[in-house]
Amino acid sequence: MSNNQIVPKDPQDEKILYPEFNKLKERNRGLKTLLSIGGWNFGTVRFTTMLSTFSNRERFVNSVIALLRTHGFDGLDLFFLYPGLRGSPARDRWTFVFLLEELLQAFKNEAQLTMRPRLLLSAAVSGDPHVVQKAYEARLLGRLLDFISVLSYDLHGSWEKVTGHNSPLFSLPGDPKSSAYAMNYWRQLGVPPEKLLMGLPTYGRTFHLLKASQNELRAEAVGPASPGKYTKQAGFLAYYEICCFVRRAKKRWINDQYVPYAFKGKEWVGYDDAISFGYKAFFIKREHFGGAMVWTLDLDDFRGYFCGTGPFPLVHTLNNLLVNDEFSSTPSPKLWFSTAVNSSIGPEMPTMTRDLTTSFGILPPGGEAVATETKGKSATMATTPRSEIMTPTRTPMTFERHTAAPEGKTESPGEKPVIPVGHLVGSPGGIAMDPMHLQIGQKVTPPGRKAGVPEKVTTPSGKMTVTPDGRAETLERRL
Repeated sequence: MSNNQIVPKDPQDEKILYPEFNKLKERNRGLKTLLSIGGWNFGTVRFTTMLSTFSNRERFVNSVIALLRTHGFDGLDLFFLYPGLRGSPARDRWTFVFLLEELLQAFKNEAQLTMRPRLLLSAAVSGDPHVVQKAYEARLLGRLLDFISVLSYDLHGSWEKVTGHNSPLFSLPGDPKSSAYAMNYWRQLGVPPEKLLMGLPTYGRTFHLLKASQNELRAEAVGPASPGKYTKQAGFLAYYEICCFVRRAKKRWINDQYVPYAFKGKEWVGYDDAISFGYKAFFIKREHFGGAMVWTLDLDDFRGYFCGTGPFPLVHTLNNLLVNDEFSSTPSPKLWFSTAVNSSIGPEMPTMTRDLTTSFGILPPGGEAVATETKGKSATMATTPRSEIMTPTRTPMTFERHTAAPEGKTESPGEKPVIPVGHLVGSPGGIAMDPMHLQIGQKVTPPGRKAGVPEKVTTPSGKMTVTPDGRAETLERRL
């Protein structure tokens, strides 16, 4: 943003990046692309100046329409972190709403004049209730925006004195921070659930343990662990870097939060994998939320070199579970795990058998996913549940006690133990639950893929929204 106008981050973006990005529409006619402005490093000063007067906002709105139409984008995503905080004055909470109203009206007017589809309008928002209370008029955002991406990650990290998970699905007693809590909080504020997208991270947050012998959840920590080989940021590892780390580390599963962590020596990382993505996808569907937003595509194992499950193993899981037509017609989904362990935090990650249905999308170790070549972007996947699968009203659900394989225990391909999926202590974010299960199908024996090392890893850069049955899909490019 310059002089209250939206401008490309780099002059070369208009010549190379934007055309390349929007060329993806040639491969998918239903694809919608959005240009995103803001982010943590963007700060608040330029937003505050632009929002301060009607004439400044009008200048911004006009520049947005011109830039989006010139380069073939289908909408705008606002990533203002955060109105009324980080140096932004309290009035920005309301001037941000004024901007949304003016953008939406201008988009409607432009669509009528040009006889083109209306430009889309979305925003990324905090998942922290303390920030939400100060930064947003949630009900108005729900009315004005086409969809809202809830940043339900970075909930714990090396800025804290004890270990905690980056993006747990459910809360623990005394610690309400979780994806479920954040999503339900926005819903309780009056936002239509079908407009809410849950943020899922393809990265983990690391800690340096005070003592190697104390490596459990909420163990004492003293700052971040070592930077990753490729991302080179202390306290942070991309999923493909985590795949390398866990080969030498001990893995654990947090039963009540449905997410894994791993540790080696004094290094500790809380992360998501295909299994935790699977649980989050089912939560999204059962709670009738709009879908998922992924941060980011290029932090997943985008070439399939590191994790042994093909390109984009995490995004592929979401695509299968939220979008895949075969899954949408599969009743009573169930998931098979190995033998039970009676502890709230399992001593080992759940070991899945190889009898997983291809439509289910959670791949066994060594399985290979087939994914598109959309690398270098973050993504969101939105889904509208079919009436024959999901009832119009929200169905309560309960996660029963989740179990994991004892260390060293393996499953043979023929074994099919039925294990409850976990039990939730308390009611996260006020959500009532009844049993939810995942289903098993045919054996998957995909071909292997040779390992390699990427020459370059790009920085997080955008989003993608997908809806099922050939409906609009959305990609976003961050300024």
